[in-house]
Amino acid sequence: MTDVKSMPNKGVSMGQKIAFGFGMLANQMFPAALGVFIIVLVQDLGFAALLWGIIQFVPRIFDAITDPIMGFISDNTKSKWGRRRQYVLIGAIIMGLAYVAMWQLYKDDGVVYNFIYFLSWSLVFYLGLTIFSVPYVAMGYEISEDFHERTEIMAVAQFIGQWAWVIAPWFWVILYDPSWFPEGADQGVRDLSIWVAIPCTIFALIPAIFLKGKSTLDRDDFLPISAPYVIRSIKGIFTSAFEAFKIKQFRQIAGATFLIFNSFNVIAAYTFLIIVHYLFNSDPASAGNWPAMHGSVGALVTTFLVIPIITRMSKVMGKKKAFIVSQLISIIGYVLFWFLFVPGKPYLFLFALPFHSFGIGSLFTIMMSMTADVCDLDELQTGKRREGVLGAVYWWMVKLGFGIAALLGGFILSVVGFDAENVTESAVTGMRMFYTLLPIAGVIGAILMMKSYDITEEKAQEIKAKLEERKKS
Repeated sequence: MTDVKSMPNKGVSMGQKIAFGFGMLANQMFPAALGVFIIVLVQDLGFAALLWGIIQFVPRIFDAITDPIMGFISDNTKSKWGRRRQYVLIGAIIMGLAYVAMWQLYKDDGVVYNFIYFLSWSLVFYLGLTIFSVPYVAMGYEISEDFHERTEIMAVAQFIGQWAWVIAPWFWVILYDPSWFPEGADQGVRDLSIWVAIPCTIFALIPAIFLKGKSTLDRDDFLPISAPYVIRSIKGIFTSAFEAFKIKQFRQIAGATFLIFNSFNVIAAYTFLIIVHYLFNSDPASAGNWPAMHGSVGALVTTFLVIPIITRMSKVMGKKKAFIVSQLISIIGYVLFWFLFVPGKPYLFLFALPFHSFGIGSLFTIMMSMTADVCDLDELQTGKRREGVLGAVYWWMVKLGFGIAALLGGFILSVVGFDAENVTESAVTGMRMFYTLLPIAGVIGAILMMKSYDITEEKAQEIKAKLEERKKS
């Protein structure tokens, strides 16, 4: 039985879809801005590449503990507001405050102090993100029971969320413009973090306010969520959560997402470094708007081209085929980047972006819709609605991929010999090779993993019919 009343006949209103989508904008803007700001740690605050990797990997270990627990709590909460809304509200406030605090870094405090300070506050931020995102994502899984409407809901959410990736790249321009921040980019992240946190916190609160939850006070099938029970049941909670991997289709979705998102994020931060050090001979000022153009134009292509196309493709050819075709198109983009990063002609890389954008641009629209279908299959097999748990495990895989990507990204920078004070031609060539080849390998692995995925529209309808029969009996 779901929290938000599903309306398979009337459909979910556009107002509800948009309210859910604003939460996605917050869910994406915080990490999008973080991905830009974090360059400052290496470029301006003296962090070694390895420290850069550690501060992004350690929170993933933390998430491995907090995400399943939050999924369990969210699935079993008895409240007149339902299972999710109160946590979305609390998490939004925590991550907003922590985001500002974590970026109050001063170069004079030294690398060791700043490393410890940033890592400590980042753990508070990621705790708030878990409290917000796990129940928020579960709200999206349960808002509709319709096979295609689930894709439409995720498409609207991704359309709104993509504006984070349109806006965030321009922070590169602002941070390194002395007319904005004469004291340097470290001053920039201190100030900009406030202007990111305030609107994003408001966006994160919108689903809690406008997506009404059905009271669960009368549910007698929920497990207790008191602190003593949760502590006593830690082993069972983790065992139950990671039993999600027993579901073949869930393994395929989570594994494919991990490969694509992980390989993409390993090289994502190299965009700025390649443009500055290869196209503009290590002169950030001369690079001007081009680093921002790369991310912003790619996000605009995703917003206005990829998401509408992938939504239509999903209806016409099915979710799996739409996923495979979109990822094959992205390979063309990665190949083109090798040839279209040309010193003196930075505009050429723009021609690769429409192809490249099909990779990440289609990923979560399709995969989140597929995960909602798997939640139905899980209910058929276990008798429980566990959107929170499955969502927690899925997004932990995403966040684990992000952390491993950061650690691997820092390691690769060390391997190729990148040094911000003395950038060599071999280091830049090494970055460019990984920039093209690594994500292609991830995409090919993901396609092979998804070849046997078998929840079609017909099978989804069969599962739904069996669930209805069970409810009547």
